[in-house]
Amino acid sequence: MDPLHPIRTEYARYRRLVELALEQVADRDLDRHLDGDPHGNTIAVVVAHLSGNLCSRFTDFLTTDGEKPWRERDREFESPGLGREELLAAWRVAWAAVDRALDDVAAAGPDAFARTVTIRKQPLSVGDALMRSVAHVAYHAGQVVLLARAFAGPRWRSLSIPKGGSAAYGADPTRERGPDGR
Repeated sequence: MDPLHPIRTEYARYRRLVELALEQVADRDLDRHLDGDPHGNTIAVVVAHLSGNLCSRFTDFLTTDGEKPWRERDREFESPGLGREELLAAWRVAWAAVDRALDDVAAAGPDAFARTVTIRKQPLSVGDALMRSVAHVAYHAGQVVLLARAFAGPRWRSLSIPKGGSAAYGADPTRERGPDGR
């Protein structure tokens, strides 16, 4: 089995959760703070942060430090002032960097997971760096879903098993399959 398959599957799962959540919120809610708390992150901030993180980590993943000198991480936590299309464009660029990096890892052969990469000058195996990134994406995907759910209110369509739907879901657990249908 391809060792990258589960990593690609999990990235695709969390990417899709964010995208499905974004579809359910109005443009005005992208920069909205939960309960008016100006210290919390907005959906736009989380998406911009993830986009910046993924671009930084996965541009030249195997050969350069994952914290690029051009990244302005602190600015990622300020309102990006982007509309939906600009935000989604940055999101797509970030995921293209991830896809290229994973293709580079695959091309590097079976020993690639044991290779060392650096993030903020700290050495990590490729496998550890990938697992760390998947966890980071999952963490922030959960934040986006939580915010989107709060803002969508009764219009929200469940991204997993809806309340009261466990029996029907158990009869056909299609959402437990990865994006590739497995």
